[in-house]
Parts: sequence; C-alpha cells; structure tokens
Amino acid sequence: MIAELEANEALRRREFPICQRKIYCAHAADAPLPRRVAEAMRNTVDDASTNEKQFDKALSSIAQTRELAASFLGTEAEEISLTGPTSSGLNAVANGLDWKAGDEVVCYLDDYPADVYPWLALKRHGVKSVLLQTETLGEITPRIVERALTKQTRLLALASAHNISGFRIDVETIGAICAERRILFSLDAIQTVGAFPVPLKQVDFLSAGAQKWMLGPSGAGILFVKKTRRELLRPMMIGGWNVVSPNFIAQPKIEFAEGARKFEPGGYNHVPIAGMQAAITLLSEVGLAKISARILSLIAALKNELQAVDWEFLSPSDEPDCASFLTFRSRHTASEKLANMLAENDVVISRRIDRANRDWLRVSPHFYNTMAEMERVGRLLNRITRA
Repeated sequence: MIAELEANEALRRREFPICQRKIYCAHAADAPLPRRVAEAMRNTVDDASTNEKQFDKALSSIAQTRELAASFLGTEAEEISLTGPTSSGLNAVANGLDWKAGDEVVCYLDDYPADVYPWLALKRHGVKSVLLQTETLGEITPRIVERALTKQTRLLALASAHNISGFRIDVETIGAICAERRILFSLDAIQTVGAFPVPLKQVDFLSAGAQKWMLGPSGAGILFVKKTRRELLRPMMIGGWNVVSPNFIAQPKIEFAEGARKFEPGGYNHVPIAGMQAAITLLSEVGLAKISARILSLIAALKNELQAVDWEFLSPSDEPDCASFLTFRSRHTASEKLANMLAENDVVISRRIDRANRDWLRVSPHFYNTMAEMERVGRLLNRITRA
C-alpha cells in the first residue's frame, strides 16, 4: 500500500482527505481521520438514528475490535480492554493496585503529565515517587532505570517514547530488569502504538489512546493487562457491561467478567469503537514493520534536507532508529515564526516547549506522507531560517 500511495496521488488523497489541503506532519499530537475511519464512524451514527439498538451486533463489534487490537499488538484478546484516552488506562492501574505505605513508584517528571500525575497522586497512600534523572531529555536507558530501583520499588511507569524528543526506550531490556526484581512495569504507549512495535513479554500494563499514531478517533483507547497481573487490579468502575451476573447485588461476592473486560467502563460509545476498529484494520493491512521503516525513512529524508549548521536537533542522532519523529530548532530563527510560516504554506507540525523553556519544532509524519512532502518541508524551513 505504501508504494501505491507514493505513486498514486489521487488514491492517497482519497484515502487520506487531509492530503487534499495540507502536508500533515503532526501525528505525535493528533491524527486526521483516514477516509475509511471517518466513514465507519458516520455509518455507526446513521445506524443509531435509523435502527433499533441491536445488542448482539454491538457486542460482536466490541469483541472484533478487541481481537483486532490483540492481534496488532501480538497478544490475546482477553488481555485487551477498550477504554478511553491514555489517562483512563493509566489511572485504572494507578488506582486499581493495592498500595501500601512505603511502596515506591519510579517515573520520569519530564514525561507527558498524563503519565506523571497519576503516580504523584499516590502520595495520599504513603507511596513515594522516585523521579528518574537524564542527561538528555527523554533518553531513559536501562542503566538509568536500574540505578533508581530499590527493594521498595513496586512499579516502574514510563512512556514508550518521549513526547518531545521522540526517544524510544528499550522496552524489552527495561522490562527484563523489572521482571527479575519482581517489579511491575507500566507503559504509556500512545507515542508508539500504530507506528512502532512494542514488545509485551515483560510489560505488565500498557495504555494507549487511538487518536495519534493509531489514526483513530479521540476518546477511544486500549488497556493491556497481562493475564498474570489481572487479579492485582481492582476495577475503578463497576457496571452491567463488566459484570457477569445480572443479579450480582444479591450475591455475597461480585463475579467480574472474564479477561480484561472487567477493566472496561460500564457502557460503550460505539462510534469511537467503530472508528478504532477501522483504524486498526487499516494499520494491519499496511503492516507494522513497513510502517516503522517508512516513518524512519521519512524523518531521515527531512533531516538530510536540513543543513546541520543552521539547526539543533533534539531527536536521537547517535541512534537514529530510536527516534519516533524529528524534533529540532533553528539556530537563527524563533520556532514560533517558523511554525507560523509553515502553517501559511499549508504544512502542519507541532511546537513543544521543554522545562528549560526551549521552543522546539516537532515533525511527525506517518506512512502515507511522501518523500516529496519531506523535501518541500525541508526547503521551506531552510528558506525561512536564511531569510
């Protein structure tokens, strides 16, 4: 599909309508909906306005979406919950575990707040937050993690990729370190799911919203809970959809639904679920390995267009394969001016400001972007910064 999209602009514009008007390179922020995703959501809305509620059909759609998500992630459907934004999954873990005073949770203060605040809030239970320190923004190595772990560490909570620098952590090695010490490992994976593989063998919990690299709608997301960790979590919400028996109130013990469904909310908005199902189907058709390779080739092409003497790069340079996108700033021109000029030329990117008040440009293309687009973005940036 990638080669076909590159060669057939009419097809690309039909499948990804944003391409008719914009060069869109802000998938690390929010993705425009592909045609088939938008159509799936519209069809669901139309069906809801013209037909009676068909619960068997709805339940089948939910099951299919969980199966698709599990297959895409390389796990089992019973380990997948359909939730909401990334924060809903992270909070299900943070508030579902049975914490004890003196427990420690290790996290990174410069991660996106959704993956920081739930853990800091555990202070009310007497849980101590241990904050990782890095020399470069987001570059969390296994060695840095290992130095922070103690006998009191109960859980390590990290992002699979940093939201500003794009640095992707070594999930497999870090997970193995945690497993060896019997420490739980939670991932905020919204910056990688849909773009890069996430090895789950040593991961206990994973949360990801659908609205970025998954090319899905806002308000939809997934929570992975490893089977062996399921009984450690107490569901945050209890409703008819995640309880087996309709007469549970009269029973001495609540019996929750099998598998990860017990962590899903008590009701469903089927519109975002339909969108997420269509999005995962699209990504699966393209293939995750091809998507990853394409993204890396696009950001490499853009970097090659930019003259190093004019630009400072935050994204990994020694290990370019660890990058999720390209983050940089001009040595001569304010990032705000550059972003505004790009917008005037119908190029959509993101600006991000770090804790040191440095203003960065973040360019995050997806598989349907083209090499010609990267060349145009590079030429525009070079022209503006030298003007």
